[in-house]
Order: sequence, then C-alpha cells, then structure tokens
Amino acid sequence: MNIVTEPKISGKPIVDKSHKRPVRLVRWFIVVGLLLTLLVGGLDWFNYFRGKMIAQFFANNKPPPVSVNVATAKSETIPNLLTAVGDLAAVHQVNVTSDVNGRITEILFTAGASVKAGTPLLQLFDGPEQGDLASFKAQATMAQLSLDRAKQLAARQFGAQVTVDQAQSAFDQANAGIAKTEAIISQKLVRAPFDGELGVRKVEVGQYLTAGTQIVSLTDLSMLYLNFTVTEKDSGALQIGQIVRIKVDAWPGKTFDGKITTIEPQISADTRNIRVQATIANPDKILKPGMFASTTVVLPDKPAVITVPETAVDYTLYGDSVYLIEEKKADDGKTSLVATRTFVQTGNRLEGRAEILKGLKPGDRVVALGQLKLQSGAAVTISTDPTPPIPAQPPRY
Repeated sequence: MNIVTEPKISGKPIVDKSHKRPVRLVRWFIVVGLLLTLLVGGLDWFNYFRGKMIAQFFANNKPPPVSVNVATAKSETIPNLLTAVGDLAAVHQVNVTSDVNGRITEILFTAGASVKAGTPLLQLFDGPEQGDLASFKAQATMAQLSLDRAKQLAARQFGAQVTVDQAQSAFDQANAGIAKTEAIISQKLVRAPFDGELGVRKVEVGQYLTAGTQIVSLTDLSMLYLNFTVTEKDSGALQIGQIVRIKVDAWPGKTFDGKITTIEPQISADTRNIRVQATIANPDKILKPGMFASTTVVLPDKPAVITVPETAVDYTLYGDSVYLIEEKKADDGKTSLVATRTFVQTGNRLEGRAEILKGLKPGDRVVALGQLKLQSGAAVTISTDPTPPIPAQPPRY
C-alpha cells in the first residue's frame, strides 16, 4: 500500500502538525484581566471617593469656637523698679557687759522690757569701794580744814607758804581718791547705754561676773538699716535719697518704705556688686534685725510702654508669644473671631502685667485666659465670665 496515494491521508509529515492554544484558555485569560482591571480601578475610585468625603465631612463639621477671656493691650507708664534681696540690721544694738569683775548682788531689769538710756540694769558687790569712798571723803574734809587754817596763818605772816602747799596737795589727793572710787562704784552699777528693747537674761544673782561677760542684749528698734547689693550694671541708677520698699515673710502683704542713705564707694572685685544701705523707720517695732527682705528701689519713671496681663504671654524656649484676636470675613460676608499666635518681645514684669517691647500696638486684643485650648487660627468667642484678679495670689497658711 502506498501511503502517499492513499486517500484522506495528508502528504505532510506528522512532525509538521501545528499546536494551537485552545480557545477556552484564551478567553479565561481575557476575563481574568478584565476583572483585575475593574478591581484596581474600583479601589482607586474608592480611595478617591473616601478622601473627598472625609474632606467634605471635616469641612462641614468645624469644631465650635473656643470661649476665652480677652484683654486689651494698653499704653501706660509703669514704675521703673530695681529689685534685690537684703537683710535688716539694727542701727543701735549691743551686748551689755560689765567693765569690771564682781559678784552680782541684784538684777534690776526684766527680760524683754523696754528701757531708757541710763536705766540701772545690774548691781555688782561694791562694799569695799563704798568703804574706800567714805575714807577718802573723811580725808578730804580733814585736808580742807588744814588748807583753810594754813591759808589764814600764811595771810597773817604766821605760817610758811610750804605749809599751804602741803595742805593743798593733801586736799587734792583726797579728792582724786574720791573721784577714782566713785568711778569704780559706777562701773559696778551697769546701766543701759541707750533706749531700746532688752533680750534674754544670761546671768543670775550670786554669779561671779568677769569683765566682758554678756549680761543681756539691748536693741534699738526705732530705726533699722537695710543692707543689700546690686550689680555693677545697675549701680549707675542709684542715688542717695531714693525710695526703697521692702517686704518680709513675717508680714505678708505689708510694705515698708525707707530711703537710701549710703552707697559703698567701691565695687567688690570678687562679685562685681556694690553694697547699698538704706534706713527704714520702724515706729511699730514689728521689723526685727536679721530678717530677710525683698527689696525694691524706686527709680525715675520710663516712657510709656505697651502692657498686657502676664497671663496672656506664653513663655517658651522658641520665644514669647500671645494669641492675637482678629476678625475674619467668610465668603458669605459673615465675620468671626480667630486667635492667631503672634510672637512678641517682652520686657519687665510688674504686678501681674508684662511689658511688650515689640509685636503689639495699643488697642490690640489678646487672649488672657484659655490659651491651652487654642491653636493658631482657631475660632474663638469672648467669654462673659469675669477675669480672675491679676496677679492671682495663692492663699497663705
């Protein structure tokens, strides 16, 4: 049998037969590709739609305005003050002592009492001195009689002049003994050297007292010294007679006034500070030597400056700032208030107000209370609640 001539049999070799991809497999790839395309496109459209809706939601749901207390920046003249720390010292203060040795026979004062200058405080035993005084007085009397008799005889030419001189010398020696003994007796009666307040008694009756031993302290509280120091830079602003105000912890809320009386002519080479002394009247005697005092020197006034409440200033490492209240006009013509953070340059702070050197002008409104709830550009409303007193003083116990 001839294969080539056989009917229904192709003359092509078997190895040349073509391999075509099945139609069903191609269709399956096409369907999967379309599905993937639709899925990716749907995800993109969903993300776009979600972002748009979120933006629309927040655009239509703005937070309500924050209620804040508002203060107005003012142009005012504030006192020019120089602050320092100091301590009080008595103008007259001494530890009363005895000049001589002796046994205490009588204590004539009460601890803590007020005494006048010359008031007897303590008596030492002076029996021997009193005896010596009586003896010298007797000698002086006898010497006086002898001197008078010698003078009478010399006047009548019945006595020599040398006798008169000897009688005069004996009389003078007796008077000198009287003066010396009276001085010793006065030393054994200790008296107050000036008016003042006595302290705690440190001796007892019968105690043998040596010279220089402290008996009691005596302090004049009518006038006190205030000693404080200022820096070399501030020393040029000080003058004799300037007002000084002090506060002490023992009397909170009370101020005491005095005047600068002494300025040290030399500046300390170690600290570069200068020592200043003021005198303060203490008629009520409520200030005590040794008290720590917060000192304020009143200097000549500076030109007017812009001030705001100290609570309105936000002090940070990045700079000082305030929230400035501004009016913002919307597209529909309505106006609203917004708080914008504005950086400022601050100066001194005094009695709850801060000096603004740069960044504000008189009449600007700033947030005084409520900054913690704000961000720059946030909508605000002005609270009708009264503003707390500034500065807010914490209660003292």
